[in-house]
Amino acid sequence: MEPVLIVLVVLVVVAFIALIRTIQVIPQASAAIVERFGRYTRTLNAGLNIVVPFIDTIRNRIDLREQVVPFPPQPVITQDNLVVNIDTVIYYQVTDARAATYEVASYIQAIEQLTVTTLRNIIGSMDLESTLTSREVINAGLRGVLDEATGKWGIRVNRVELKAIEPPTSIQDSMEKQMRADRDKRAAVLTAEGARQAAILRAEGEKQAEVLKAEGEAQAAVLRADGEAAAIRTVFEAIHDGDADQKLLAYQYLQTLPELAKGDANKLWIIPSEVGDALKGLGGAFNGMTGGGAPNGSAAAGPSLQKQPVPVEGDGGRPPVGPANGPRPLDTEDKGAARPRVNPSREYPTIDPE
Repeated sequence: MEPVLIVLVVLVVVAFIALIRTIQVIPQASAAIVERFGRYTRTLNAGLNIVVPFIDTIRNRIDLREQVVPFPPQPVITQDNLVVNIDTVIYYQVTDARAATYEVASYIQAIEQLTVTTLRNIIGSMDLESTLTSREVINAGLRGVLDEATGKWGIRVNRVELKAIEPPTSIQDSMEKQMRADRDKRAAVLTAEGARQAAILRAEGEKQAEVLKAEGEAQAAVLRADGEAAAIRTVFEAIHDGDADQKLLAYQYLQTLPELAKGDANKLWIIPSEVGDALKGLGGAFNGMTGGGAPNGSAAAGPSLQKQPVPVEGDGGRPPVGPANGPRPLDTEDKGAARPRVNPSREYPTIDPE
């Protein structure tokens, strides 16, 4: 019985192994290649699949999801003979498991080498400046070439990205200096523009202030002139309305003469030629009030108004005062008092202070 039991156990084990090999469960988004006696038979899709045990074998299980493969930096020479290191990232997806298995030995390595060669062809026709600023152009060129070459491998390249473009260290230093110089230039230009605008605004403000000030002064001068004209007109009308005679005018004229001598800085002042006529008119007025003497303006004088010679001190040979010579300046140097220099031979009227 023991040999029979051993045979049964062996049969059970073989049956179990055969059952396991017969039933194949393929995960979602995956595929499996089945070979029978080393020849491709079919592709197993996702789900439960039955194969012939010990005859059919699973050659390869392939993930049908989109894959991301980063490639290490590759040195590439630009058109202006500069070596740059470029990192690339490939996004691909297997669309045909059979072609990906039998058309190429290792599609990952094939994609990497194809990417490097295509990248060198594209970058070799561009200078450094274009390489740094034309990422989209390079990506589109890589994707077109890779998609066309990998189509027969059952692979679709969805995207190609340049992760980094690193120029040589010396070129990076030069670029930084150039960028710094450009920024300093823009800053200087903006500063100069700001100063120019500020100067223009300041000048316009000063101009407007000067114009407004001049207009204000002009208006003030006009108003002052109008006020003075109105005051003179009022005084003139008041004098005419009051019917002032020659006597009053002569007296007011004499009252204004002491105003000429006021002030510490006055060293001399000139007696107008009309003083004599004013004195004559004033003398006639006093004679008329006292009742003695000739009428106003006559040559005779009353008891209060007489013609007396005026003593002169230190004439010094100066010409006499007369109608022909005009008024003479008053000497204010002697004892601080103003004494007129007059002709001794001429008589002048005197006024009694009482």
